[in-house]
Amino acid sequence: MNTWMVMGMGMLLGMQHATETDHLAAVATLASRESSLGQSARHGLAWGMGHGLTLATVAGALGALGWVIPPSLANQLEQAVGLMLVLLGFGVLWRLRERADPTTPSIARPPARWPLRSAVVGMVHGLAGSAALTLLVASTMPTPAWAAVYVLVFALGSMVGMALLSGVVAWPMACLARPTGKASEPIAPLTRHAQLALAVFSMIMGLRLMGA
Repeated sequence: MNTWMVMGMGMLLGMQHATETDHLAAVATLASRESSLGQSARHGLAWGMGHGLTLATVAGALGALGWVIPPSLANQLEQAVGLMLVLLGFGVLWRLRERADPTTPSIARPPARWPLRSAVVGMVHGLAGSAALTLLVASTMPTPAWAAVYVLVFALGSMVGMALLSGVVAWPMACLARPTGKASEPIAPLTRHAQLALAVFSMIMGLRLMGA
């Protein structure tokens, strides 16, 4: 099997994997409060790193050992992702309420730092996706070594893809929300509606994954 073919296939499929609807919903809600392309992209990069770490660890180990995640456990992991999306959507709604109603208890925002929460969300997504990836690797790769290479390149592709997509998806909304970058700046009605739609979309996706 050609080395470059495997690496190219893994990279492209990893980047495509980042475009899955539930992945975009999660990162868009996480990055919706940011005011620059760089800040938004950091959420995607953090998500991708967490996602890639879990995929490389879990899917790589399962593929090397020839094990698979039982369907019942895979379903529970998908439901966990669904619950996470519902909570992320609720978080956006809470922020909108906080900005609209000055009597709502304010949630202090910490200084800018590495978005650890986005990395954790990516790890949960990666864990849920490990079952399908392990089956794919097991059915197409001739040896455990090739399986490990494929998983690593796939994980890298998903990280790069989400870092790029998060900026494209989240930055326009963030700039509309805070054109001057000030957290105290009122949210324009159009931006409020867009963030409301994003929150509802994330919650609907979550409920679908939970089987509700």
